[in-house]
Amino acid sequence: MAASTFLARLTILAASLLCLTRTDALAQSKAQAPGVTPEMTESCPGLVASERRAVVPAAIRTGLAPNEARLTYVGHSTFLIESAKLVRIATDFNDYVRPPVLPDIVTMNHAHSTHYTDRPDPDIKFVLPGWRPDGKPANHDMTYSDVHVRSVSTNIRDWNGGTERNGNSIFIFEVGSLCIAHLGHLHHTLTQQQLDDIGHVDVLLVPVDGGFTLDLEGMVEVVQAIKAPLMVPMHYFSTFTLRRFLERVNRQYEVEFAETPSFVVSKATLPSKGKFLVLPGH
Repeated sequence: MAASTFLARLTILAASLLCLTRTDALAQSKAQAPGVTPEMTESCPGLVASERRAVVPAAIRTGLAPNEARLTYVGHSTFLIESAKLVRIATDFNDYVRPPVLPDIVTMNHAHSTHYTDRPDPDIKFVLPGWRPDGKPANHDMTYSDVHVRSVSTNIRDWNGGTERNGNSIFIFEVGSLCIAHLGHLHHTLTQQQLDDIGHVDVLLVPVDGGFTLDLEGMVEVVQAIKAPLMVPMHYFSTFTLRRFLERVNRQYEVEFAETPSFVVSKATLPSKGKFLVLPGH
């Protein structure tokens, strides 16, 4: 290849990279208006950029921008959620399915031993059980570094067919510019008060087994009530139960299958209409 041709191609490549960098910077500036430091109830509805881009697989990303979060599906109902300042959260932390790194914050629920542990690693900074021995709501509300975590209590069925009041918590994580809600082991539809307490949700982590948690139609009702633009199925045990749920919701929502169990998301990359993103694993 002639030297002049090589230099010409190099110049074109450099110009393209500069254009992409400026475009990305513009999208981030739109997603985070200067001077805005909202409280939890304000930042969840937040400022959504008008330009929307596809969710980016985490496998091709390195660090996170301040307005981004990385989610990795570990399995069952456990996700690893990471912030730009490398705060790591593990949901429904238990003795069977655990992330490959030690979390800073773990949340747990009381339905089954696959959703909690009595032996959390003592090096975990914050252990947040979604229930209390006295039956009162857990009522977590804490901030650590660039992460805010709070909880909304729900009831669960006990082993005798009765009700364990406040045995489950829906945990809401404010990470970057996002509000991410994990429904836990939800056993009933939500009251208006619970929906108000949850508030706006950007990413919803949904148990879709259709029996051990809430039945299929009940879970669809919850999803429709929360109105999150991006939803991720969990707690489905087999492809049969996953497919059954997806066949029901694809009448109303787009369904996308990801190739990797991790993705990076921000306000700017949320879908414009409701979508289920299915991650590998169960």
